[in-house]
Amino acid sequence: MSLLLQDRRILVTGGARGLGQAFAAAAARAGARVVIADILEGRVAQSATELAAQGLDVTGLALDLGDPAAIERCVAATVAHLGGLDGLVNNASITHSGGKSCEELEIGMFDRVLQVNVRGTWLMTRACLPALRASGRGSVVNLASDTPLWGAPNLLAYTASKGAVIAMTRSLARELGGDGITVNAIAPGLVEVEATQYVPAARHQHYLDHRAIKRAQLPDDVCGAVLFALSDLSRFITGQTLPVNGGFVMP
Repeated sequence: MSLLLQDRRILVTGGARGLGQAFAAAAARAGARVVIADILEGRVAQSATELAAQGLDVTGLALDLGDPAAIERCVAATVAHLGGLDGLVNNASITHSGGKSCEELEIGMFDRVLQVNVRGTWLMTRACLPALRASGRGSVVNLASDTPLWGAPNLLAYTASKGAVIAMTRSLARELGGDGITVNAIAPGLVEVEATQYVPAARHQHYLDHRAIKRAQLPDDVCGAVLFALSDLSRFITGQTLPVNGGFVMP
């Protein structure tokens, strides 16, 4: 029996650590050839080396989502290395933008979060479209968040950006469906990774108290949904947002 992502060519942004690294490892174990891209150039190279040492086909590239030219270079290098592209996981984002009210939030931080999380997701998807069309079974998976589904306080820029990602997912799904490209969003809850260490303990406890599943959420808890969205099992599913948060939000 073939693996779920046998011979798929996948690009995962924000793959140097945390969720992105977990997605890359899971996809590679499912048979895919994977490129991870991240602004943390040294870290992404190290992560790719560590995953390759486990026998996984993973390569690391540098990527700054705030730089349109860097996005184009990353996609060109990815397609050249993999010989095409079947799946894109738009995982990279700025997360450490919370802790301040809407009145305290700096304009520069708001603009930077939306530049990376929203504009970067759009530009990365756009750059990948020729290769995804050529694939004939292209899939885009956008990492959203459950924060816009319940209105997280003191996290305005991030919450707004992920709400925009959900809306953009729907628009892209309608535009690209005729090309055989599916576009879906995965909306995790608060996952225990390095990038969420800034979140106050009270917020972590709030999630624990209100989840149907009473434990911390780990990266592996999100991987199954991403693999599903990249696979042939979801070829007639597009424009959807799947919350993966242990029942914290049940839309």
